[in-house]
Amino acid sequence: MKLFKNVNLYAPTSLGKADVLMASGRIAAVSLSGDAPIELRGIAGLETIDCQGMSMAPGFIDQHIHITGAGGKYGYGSMTPEVHVTDLIRCGTTSVVGLLGTDGTARSLNSLYAKCAALEAEGLSAWMLSSYFGFPPKTITSSVHDDLLFIDRVVGCKIALADVRSSYPTANQLLALLREIQVGGMISSKGGVLHIHLGALPEGMDMLFELVERYHVDIKRLSPTHVGRTAHLFEQAQRFVKLGGMVDLSTGGTQFRPPWEALAQAHEAGEDLRNYTLSSDGNAGIGILDAEGQLTGFKKAPIDLNLWNVQQILRETDIPAELALGLVTSGPARTMGLKRKGSLTLGMDADACIFDHQWNLSGVVSRGEIMMWDGDLRTEGNFPRA
Repeated sequence: MKLFKNVNLYAPTSLGKADVLMASGRIAAVSLSGDAPIELRGIAGLETIDCQGMSMAPGFIDQHIHITGAGGKYGYGSMTPEVHVTDLIRCGTTSVVGLLGTDGTARSLNSLYAKCAALEAEGLSAWMLSSYFGFPPKTITSSVHDDLLFIDRVVGCKIALADVRSSYPTANQLLALLREIQVGGMISSKGGVLHIHLGALPEGMDMLFELVERYHVDIKRLSPTHVGRTAHLFEQAQRFVKLGGMVDLSTGGTQFRPPWEALAQAHEAGEDLRNYTLSSDGNAGIGILDAEGQLTGFKKAPIDLNLWNVQQILRETDIPAELALGLVTSGPARTMGLKRKGSLTLGMDADACIFDHQWNLSGVVSRGEIMMWDGDLRTEGNFPRA
């Protein structure tokens, strides 16, 4: 049981100074300024922490991250390794939605499920998407519909569009897939989303507009990502938002400008940032090219740039903190249907990031347990690094 006293609470809505009690992995009580303070004495195992001058926000959710590794488009040697739990903790990520990429064979959904379970055992929260870039979808059971019903960690399905590595699915094929996702999501009471990798081909989001405008697909079932890859995609994303959709910018992948700058410009133009999210695309494989375009090596897409981009917004723009923090908390929770995540209100999961007065990340709490404090890790995971 943890009692955080005198903290500036962003739930992510700004609630002012508060006391926050965490017990059994949940938010057990919140006392705001003007309420009676939470006073507990004589309770075994209670840890009381004075957070004067600190701010608390929900734990970050990374809704697009390659937790089992990715890559491989330059050969087997370009396949990236798995994510280590401490790398997630250091950047405030307490929940992930893991997925496959180009490769759905050497990388498997079974291994992805196992990695989700491993991260849960190490104290974080983890979900996954069925399938990969291609069509027809790959699944653990016999269908995407059944994956949603019977595989507890599956919250949706992935596919690629506007990319030379995609299968160029037709609108009718996507409609049939969306039927499985929608019905599976309804019966299982999960998010039930089609998460769409968008490449750089000129058609961009054209297929998504056709699904919404011609076939009246529920736009909330569509989750386009990498919309900051090109200026054209970002323009289309703004149109998609006006239709009622949510869009996602990758902080670790290809981008026409830093995501925080693109979002600041959108905010200045009157866009509602509650319809935008950030994800890392972390651990994706990236080729290193020289000036002549020749491959010279490989690197992993970083997983810590969600934090950096949010900090840039908080430090360099006049965007309200609740909107900046919502990009990686309430926004992804809403997109993926993670009902107990993304908010520090009564009954929600006790996941939190604690910041100092300059928005440096100082502490991380996951499921009510302190994973990092004063910048020092309190866990090394089940397999500490040498």
